[in-house]
Amino acid sequence: MSSLTVALAILGGLTLAAVVGYNAWTSHRNAPRQPDARNTQPPESEGDAPQEDREPVLRVDPHQVAGAERHEPLFDPALPAPSAVPAPSAERRGGLDPLIDVIAPISLDGLASGDAAMAAMPATRRAGSKPVAVEGLNEHTGVWEPAVQGQRYSAFQVGVQLANRTGALNEIEYSEFVVKAQAFADAVNGALEFPEMLDEVARARELDQFASSHDAQLSFVLRARHAAWSPGYVQQNAARLGFVPGMIPGRMVLPAAELGLPPILGLSFDTQAALADDPAQSAIRQLSISLDVPQVDRAEKPFERMRNAASVLAHDMDGIVTDSDGQPLRGETMDAIGVDLEQLYDTLDARDLSAGSPLARRLFS
Repeated sequence: MSSLTVALAILGGLTLAAVVGYNAWTSHRNAPRQPDARNTQPPESEGDAPQEDREPVLRVDPHQVAGAERHEPLFDPALPAPSAVPAPSAERRGGLDPLIDVIAPISLDGLASGDAAMAAMPATRRAGSKPVAVEGLNEHTGVWEPAVQGQRYSAFQVGVQLANRTGALNEIEYSEFVVKAQAFADAVNGALEFPEMLDEVARARELDQFASSHDAQLSFVLRARHAAWSPGYVQQNAARLGFVPGMIPGRMVLPAAELGLPPILGLSFDTQAALADDPAQSAIRQLSISLDVPQVDRAEKPFERMRNAASVLAHDMDGIVTDSDGQPLRGETMDAIGVDLEQLYDTLDARDLSAGSPLARRLFS
């Protein structure tokens, strides 16, 4: 074999090895990032994370709060609805309030038992898309409350919510409320007095107009710069910031400190990736972090926590925070949105519908 043949053979082998090595490197580089079993502890301080490539960006029109578009609530299914959860403190939560409810009083000749009231409750507690509630005036405590077995009540009141994110109470829904309320009053031998329908429907429209122009649901989009992420990698990094799995695959939440309240933030990624036969091989290239502004008390500083969470995740996961079109936004834009949110909070406070309050959670749901 000539030296030329040997040289060509060696050259061919080296070329083949280079191709194989390059393909292996490319495959490894593009493989979804996996969770690190050695690094599961949260950082000592989120504020100490490096600042480079951490410019947070918001996927929302800074003037979104002035729009009339309705949005779906972002409650996590893992958490019960606020109205269905007993309050862990003495503060009354979610009772009928003339600010956002039509209230029809029922007078009684004597006392009615809680058992009789519960048996007379309407089969469905809604009039169209609006919640209906019944409360009794407890004989001993003098407090309005949902009927309880073994208690006795000197009066009742039936209410229907004036507005929610589906819109304002209309005439058809009001008529359905009247039928349900009258049936309950008849069952407990009470005399029912209804407010004027046209007045209440007009009040519902005014409240709905206010709510729709002061609603805000914010969302960041975090996109991978280079390698994609596996579901486990996303979950591990989010868990370091306090996020926990939700009931829906691909959904995580930052829970509130008080049981039963809506989560402070939500984090979601592709559900199909989370449901794959081998999730470790699923490639996630983006996720979203969301905040339902009226549902969370401003004292929780939810926007600051949202901004910080996106910043830390972008740094740790080699990602970039963008708008819905993939365009990075600068920190000054985020600052301006923060100012807008403070103004929104002040407006809600002035209307006695403070963000995170029971009334706000009901109205913006």
